[in-house]
Amino acid sequence: MVTILDRTTLDPKRVRHPEKAHRPDTEVLRKPEWIRVRAPVSKGYQETREIVKSNRLVTVCEEAGCPNIGECWDKKHATFMIMGEICTRACAFCNVSTGKPNALDMAEPENVAKAVKQMGLSHVVITSVDRDDLADGGAEHFEKVIWAIRAASPLTTIEILTPDFLRKPGALERVVAAKPDVFNHNLETVPSNYLTVRPGARYFHSIRLLQRVKELDPTMFTKSGIMVGLGEERNEVLQLMDDLRTAEVDFITIGQYLQPTRKHHKVVKFVTPDEFASYETVAYTKGFLMVASSPLTRSSHHAGDDFAQLKQARERKLLLAS
Repeated sequence: MVTILDRTTLDPKRVRHPEKAHRPDTEVLRKPEWIRVRAPVSKGYQETREIVKSNRLVTVCEEAGCPNIGECWDKKHATFMIMGEICTRACAFCNVSTGKPNALDMAEPENVAKAVKQMGLSHVVITSVDRDDLADGGAEHFEKVIWAIRAASPLTTIEILTPDFLRKPGALERVVAAKPDVFNHNLETVPSNYLTVRPGARYFHSIRLLQRVKELDPTMFTKSGIMVGLGEERNEVLQLMDDLRTAEVDFITIGQYLQPTRKHHKVVKFVTPDEFASYETVAYTKGFLMVASSPLTRSSHHAGDDFAQLKQARERKLLLAS
């Protein structure tokens, strides 16, 4: 944990989170034993890192400081973050750099596709920063990345984790038409936290976005994730589950919020493994096809294995209904 804000990799003189620079330091809770991970040092991790660097790509694994990076990169799993490393929003929980983004890299779709093929990925997750500066929020760029991966690695299944495309007419429809296998959009937290944790977003817009995906393509898997430990109440999490099921979301992920720096939103509580297990049980009773709920769960952690289980769960449901 650091007290001052770190710098961007592209410009070491630029503060990564200028909007947080003058905030008072928040209290940092000591991590319990169940939340600690080993530093990444394996050969597989180094090989994945080299592929990412050689193709000039950005990963959310690095930018968001994911605790699972060692495990995932050792297995040649990575979540590519497209449209640069600078986000137009300033969520209180996020470690991705905030500011004015650079122009889109027109070679990025081909570079992502090349890396997917080099790594031999059977399943890939593509996410992005928020690009509120673009007329379509980056929808066309998502489309091009999906097309490029399909051309370079036809058997690879594609999961996208998108921003909310707030006030960007037609953007969602364009991305769904590109036919990703899984459409993920994270709610991140319960609605009572939005003003302090996710001020640039709107909770019910995100719910409606996920519902709209199912209206456009009922066969497309939908997914959403939240963090806990941000001060939410249990009944708020259960209500959020109901909201997602109303939107026919198939898969929910629930993980522990970890504070990137002292300037970010504080961890109010470390949720115990037993509490995560309870959330999982309740979520399945509410009708989700797939639930991942644990302290180290992240949206794209074990995404490939989870996708296989998701397909099996749908097939079982259809068989029972027939």
